Amino acid sequence: MRNEIRLDEMHPGEIGRVRELRLGGDLRRRLQDIGLIEGTLVECIGKSPSGDPNAYLIRGAVIAIRAVNGKDVLVTPLTVGEV
Repeated sequence: MRNEIRLDEMHPGEIGRVRELRLGGDLRRRLQDIGLIEGTLVECIGKSPSGDPNAYLIRGAVIAIRAVNGKDVLVTPLTVGEV
């Protein structure tokens, strides 16, 4: 298993821990405001029929994030036993 993947590479059912936000400015602040900060657990719970955006469970809320924004968020994949 790879040590890290981009958020937009996660598949439904996969769980990971946010490792790094590689973006700045307003978008970084917006993602942090919804709880997407380093160390947070995130689960991909679905993809739209067109493939973008994806739905993620973040701190108890379902959030849709476009792939263009998720490519700058690095996630460490976890197994069920690691959660």
